[in-house]
Amino acid sequence: MPAKVIIRDLRKSYGGVEAVAGVSFEIQDGEIFGMLGPNGAGKTSTLECVIGLREPDSGTIEVCGIDARQHPQEVKQRIGAALQTTSLQDKITGREALALFGSFYRRSVPPADLLKRFSLEEKADAPFDTLSGGQKQRLALALAFVNQPELVFLDEPTTGLDPQSRRELHGEIARMKQDGHTVLLTTHYIEEAEQLCDRIAIVDHGRIITTGAPKDLIAASKLTQLVSFETSRPVDAALLGRLPGITEPAVDGVHGRFRTRDISRALPELIRLLEAQQVQLAGLVVGKITLEDVFIELTGSKLRE
Repeated sequence: MPAKVIIRDLRKSYGGVEAVAGVSFEIQDGEIFGMLGPNGAGKTSTLECVIGLREPDSGTIEVCGIDARQHPQEVKQRIGAALQTTSLQDKITGREALALFGSFYRRSVPPADLLKRFSLEEKADAPFDTLSGGQKQRLALALAFVNQPELVFLDEPTTGLDPQSRRELHGEIARMKQDGHTVLLTTHYIEEAEQLCDRIAIVDHGRIITTGAPKDLIAASKLTQLVSFETSRPVDAALLGRLPGITEPAVDGVHGRFRTRDISRALPELIRLLEAQQVQLAGLVVGKITLEDVFIELTGSKLRE
């Protein structure tokens, strides 16, 4: 099937600062696609250009098969969006807001259905300014679904939420995929991207550094895994150092360690060495390469807030 979103060489500058510097990516139908990067990386500017809130300086944007720059109003009928903050009148209720937003579209979902879908029935007639942070975010998601969108854009949806509210929102986002929706999610939380997204684009300084499924990005990393082990008696450090595919071997009494890029090869070699020396393996720990390790490898820094 054709991609739901196709972005080519998107650029956007503010004064002398190029916030989006030639970004290109595609989002496939039915997937959750994440843009992972620190605040100021260009994620929000990219999203706002795609959904028509900002006019890009250049580039092509195709959404649901429509040229979004030529037909922005038609695109808006087909998409939903929840931005970083949702500002409504203090005294408007969730029921009223959903009815109001629904009137903007050719088709809409009844407010009662959305209140039930996003667990807001008990707060349906409560003023907006009395809702908790998590309830406001769930209302923002309900508003994003008011027009039965084909594609949903979520910009840092869990920022500032407590752990419980964040878990609840994660469940809602996962349900979007189960219901067949396509989702673009921006986030600066690595665990959120790894948990929710089918594919991610790592973004920094307005550019996409790499794109892929989290597990594939980890597998493609040139980082080495640390293997630590304990034996029944000391192993000859010189023999350990001769094992193929390992670096930084070290032995301290019955404790040893080394690094490797090919764990599936290194561990059998270690076992063969121990068997040949008639040494028993008493403990083994393999350090896991994480998505954060990959981010640091590619950008040269930790994911900053």
